[in-house]
Amino acid sequence: MKYAVGIDVGGTSVKLGFVNMDGEITESWEIPTRTEDGGKSILPDIAASVRQKIAEKGIADDVIGAGIGLPGPVDDEGVIRKAVNLHWERTFNVADELSELLGGMKVKAGNDANVAALGEYWQGAGKDYGDMVMVTLGTGIGGGIIHHGQIYAGTTGAGGEIGHICLNPNEKIRCNCGNAGCFEQYASATGIARLAMEELEASADESELRGTDKVTAKDVWDAVKNGDALAIRVAERFGYYLGWGLSIIAGVTNPEVFVLGGGVSKAGNIIIPYVRKYFDEHAFHACRDAQIVIATLGNSAGTLGAAKMVID
Repeated sequence: MKYAVGIDVGGTSVKLGFVNMDGEITESWEIPTRTEDGGKSILPDIAASVRQKIAEKGIADDVIGAGIGLPGPVDDEGVIRKAVNLHWERTFNVADELSELLGGMKVKAGNDANVAALGEYWQGAGKDYGDMVMVTLGTGIGGGIIHHGQIYAGTTGAGGEIGHICLNPNEKIRCNCGNAGCFEQYASATGIARLAMEELEASADESELRGTDKVTAKDVWDAVKNGDALAIRVAERFGYYLGWGLSIIAGVTNPEVFVLGGGVSKAGNIIIPYVRKYFDEHAFHACRDAQIVIATLGNSAGTLGAAKMVID
């Protein structure tokens, strides 16, 4: 049996796995992401861990290559242009560098959100669809565009950076990217918490969200499930921004399906009607048939997508 190594690099840990040609993760493990030395240890640590696991399993002749997803823009050649969460401030070819550390093994590299999108497209919620856009709703908003079964990375690897579409040019608060009015300032987990605080400050209505030191997106959706009127207003505002944002993306990519992942998606299908309402209101008529579904792979999406890059 042949395998590809799938590697999903996060700010605190690296998830790794052996994936067979049928898309099954046959072995998975994690190592810490060491950034205290400016991220210099990350690739050597990954290479050492992969070599050790291959030796343990005795599958050196069965591994066809490794794919790696990284939190930063990565172009089609494997060049990454800075990764702040990894303390990488330089531009370099991460695929070539990891390949050398792995003794010349074939390596493909991509942005982590794009790679997760490929995983969902291959074995998850996008499996039965054609063109797909994945939207990861976490602390920020990430995205991945799958066109004709392939990641669309763009010229510099920034294709799919949908979280920084400007939805409000009059916004005064700056996004972490340095701009203002970005999509993720309203529809991410952080954005939902912000909308909730605005509603709480603007209204004296009773709500189970009151008295909480720090309202989270989970708090909001739990309250929505309990019929909390104020939380439902927050959900409406979230749906407005996310539905509007998706309608803009649809007008450019015209996908068959949007797959919603990230922490916010753990609320489940309850979020879909709020998004669907405003997507249908704003989308160009020829784009309104796009489905909106919840991701199914969780943390496995990055590992599977990374492996799929090599298998392809």
